[in-house]
Amino acid sequence: MKSARLISRRKIEFLDTPEPEISNKGDIKIKIETLSVCGSDIYLEYDNELPEDEYPFIPGAPSHECAGTIVESTDPNYKEGQRVIIIPEKINGMQEYLVQNSKKLIKLPEWGDISEWVMCQHSGTVLYSSKKWGNISGKKLAILGQGGIGLSFTMLGAKQGAKILTAIDLEQYRLEKSLEFGASHSINPSNEDMLSISEEITKGEGYDVVVDASGDPNGLNHCIDLVKKEGQIISFSLIRNGKTTLEYQKFLSKNLNIVSTVVAATNEPIKEIVEMVDYKKSGWMDPGLLKTHDWSWNKAQEAFEMYRLRQDNVIKIAMSLD
Repeated sequence: MKSARLISRRKIEFLDTPEPEISNKGDIKIKIETLSVCGSDIYLEYDNELPEDEYPFIPGAPSHECAGTIVESTDPNYKEGQRVIIIPEKINGMQEYLVQNSKKLIKLPEWGDISEWVMCQHSGTVLYSSKKWGNISGKKLAILGQGGIGLSFTMLGAKQGAKILTAIDLEQYRLEKSLEFGASHSINPSNEDMLSISEEITKGEGYDVVVDASGDPNGLNHCIDLVKKEGQIISFSLIRNGKTTLEYQKFLSKNLNIVSTVVAATNEPIKEIVEMVDYKKSGWMDPGLLKTHDWSWNKAQEAFEMYRLRQDNVIKIAMSLD
């Protein structure tokens, strides 16, 4: 079968690998039909300067947002023909087939574009994190970063009734999308004063909750500036070297609550991904709206580069396996 993998920084190769077979009771074999590029694939692997001995990656890596159809199953709860979202155990979704158990499979309905359903995985991890803010109705919320993660926070905050919802990003096209998804205000710090505008928006009170989904090493400090005293910061931000400097005295003086989040590779957000699928089924929220590009996975290299460089107003790319 055909697979793809990262062989050096910013370099993906295709190769032929043996098709996996079921070997354990409970195993399920899935034909992958669609993949989505995630920011974590870019920041942590594709564009990261890793030690040479970490290359090449295993076939299929890095990719953890994928969906397909079951072609063989030893689990009575998962039948052949069932469509599923897959969170690969080894983050190796860039291949034609995967075999794993049901722990990280999420059932999908028979109807609808599977390249839109796969976006529920992305937004489901955000749903998990958004539960940390509790009842956001009537409160003032700011979200730093309006990529796929930040826009998912924006959708949820708007749906849950935030009184003020300020979207913040350096890319104007992302801010335009955030307003479509329910933001009440937008700020572009590249040409606007984020702090003074936020003071005006909140009447000097600061935001009740600030989410960092920016990928900026200084993002947490921006959150500290924006949030009110005894407010809450939710961190869902990936930075390349994994280190940042905190303005500790300012953080301490505000008596803040900082909540970290989890990544999709853990077991934690599975329940919320299921919930997000249900939200899309009901029409309450549609993560499929995040998809801006449909490509063949033969163009995986170009897709990763487009995402890295933020070209052509990209938010989320779905790659179909022809």
